[in-house]
Amino acid sequence: MSKLRIGLLGTGPWAERTHAPALAAHPGLELSGVWGRRPEAAAALAAAHDTTAHAGEVGLDALFAESDAVAFALPPDIQAPLAARAAAAGCHLLLDKPVATTVAGAREVADAVAAGGVASVVFCTLRFAAGTVGWLGEQSAKGGWFTAHAYWLGALYSPGSETSPYADSPWRREKGGLWDVGPHALSVLIPVLGDVTEVTAVRTEPDLTHLVLRHVSGAASSVAVSLSAPKAGAGTGIELRGRHGTATLPEKWGDPVTSFGAAADALLESVRTGRPHACDVRFGLRLTEILAEAEQRLNV
Repeated sequence: MSKLRIGLLGTGPWAERTHAPALAAHPGLELSGVWGRRPEAAAALAAAHDTTAHAGEVGLDALFAESDAVAFALPPDIQAPLAARAAAAGCHLLLDKPVATTVAGAREVADAVAAGGVASVVFCTLRFAAGTVGWLGEQSAKGGWFTAHAYWLGALYSPGSETSPYADSPWRREKGGLWDVGPHALSVLIPVLGDVTEVTAVRTEPDLTHLVLRHVSGAASSVAVSLSAPKAGAGTGIELRGRHGTATLPEKWGDPVTSFGAAADALLESVRTGRPHACDVRFGLRLTEILAEAEQRLNV
């Protein structure tokens, strides 16, 4: 079977450190090109992986024409309209989370995927990381969970934290932890406890958001997210409690390149079988709907 040709949109730190290395090394993929908003960055990243650089509107169309699929390492509200264009051009989609920060934007992508008959996967890390995917499957199969608490407290913008290349991200600074790391927490809670039926949201610091969620299973969960936690108090964890006792998210997940490669595996499987993946664009749309409702409640 020939390799799936996949283009990469984006040239930032995630594209350079995770997306491009994973795609270029994947045995089932051929990196067909790199597109960037900065032509010089696209040229450098493409040269590093022996592929073609593209820029501008003409470059986008050329990359879509030369690719069977497209992976995204772009801010969400730039990703969404370009993903809809890629789907309309017949390209399968390997999307980043969140798909968009507006429901309309995420729905546009979902509708384009449905109309184009293409496959899609949204890269929510914990759904693909080697250290967490098995644990998540086990807890989902058990059932009987009464409550859960998730916290994802990053120190990306905390005073005194080391300078990170990921901090130079206007959309993360503007939208904060709710939109950047909130999808990670929800991507675990929903498969285990069921879809969210009610959202309560409170912000106690400029970027410390607390959610209380009710799920279709009858269970309730709480979430705390931030990108500006004190460095000494930063950390990530998810704890489930129910009739089987307690279960906590493993501390070791695996490296991001391997996790992104697993997401690519999932896309290839969906393309091969025609079966949607559980973490596809429709799930990505649902995450956006929940986060948009939380944001609306914070602004009331």
